[in-house]
Amino acid sequence: MRPIYRNLIGLVGFFLIWEGAVRLDLIERVFLPTPTDVFATLADLLGQETFVRDVIATVLAWLIALAVAIAIAVPAGLLLGSLPSVRMATRVLVEFLRPIPPVALIPLIIMTLGSGPEAKVTLAVYASVWPILFNIIYALDDIDPLLVDTARSFGNSRLRVAATVALPHAAPFAFTGLRLSAAIALIVTVSTEYLAGSDLGVGAFIINGANSVGAMDEVLAGTIVIGAVGYLINEGLERLGNRMFRWSDTTRAEALT
Repeated sequence: MRPIYRNLIGLVGFFLIWEGAVRLDLIERVFLPTPTDVFATLADLLGQETFVRDVIATVLAWLIALAVAIAIAVPAGLLLGSLPSVRMATRVLVEFLRPIPPVALIPLIIMTLGSGPEAKVTLAVYASVWPILFNIIYALDDIDPLLVDTARSFGNSRLRVAATVALPHAAPFAFTGLRLSAAIALIVTVSTEYLAGSDLGVGAFIINGANSVGAMDEVLAGTIVIGAVGYLINEGLERLGNRMFRWSDTTRAEALT
């Protein structure tokens, strides 16, 4: 059986158990609507311009944040991975910043940038930089010194060795970091939308529904949309990675898992 069919069977089974639990009164319907109610609400919401704008606002903020994170993490990773002295000089700062949860920075960001799109983009960038950065650093550490020495023995400059040896070796690892960062950026974007009180976004829609009486179906509909967007992003990146890096053991190992 193809993986997509196994995934669909599991998903359908989950919704059937959910539907049965509510209809058998194991869970009160006011707290957890049935999937049929949620999907009916979702179909109605997809026809509303305001909800579609919320989805677009979230996806656009995610896309901007991921692009900025790549622009920061790739050169920084190459620099820290290629120059041990620079890496040691910045190690304390990096290890100090990395464990700080993005949500802990929400008050600071709101005070400095407000609660608009800048806040969620900034926090998503902060959270999604690290997987790409460290995957590149570890990839450069993992290069076989014999490959580098061989390239240099042919008279190649340091820059050419980096372009022809280091970058091809680090690319699959960087792409793995990109997949992790894509999921993290989406999580932080939505979380910031409802914790920072944004005006637009699916996160803002969810928190508004949670504060309304009898709107749990809308809350769950928004949650399903975010889950679907996250799945499509990961599936798309996985397929792209398998096409781009067929030669890499890293992507083959991911495909098997």
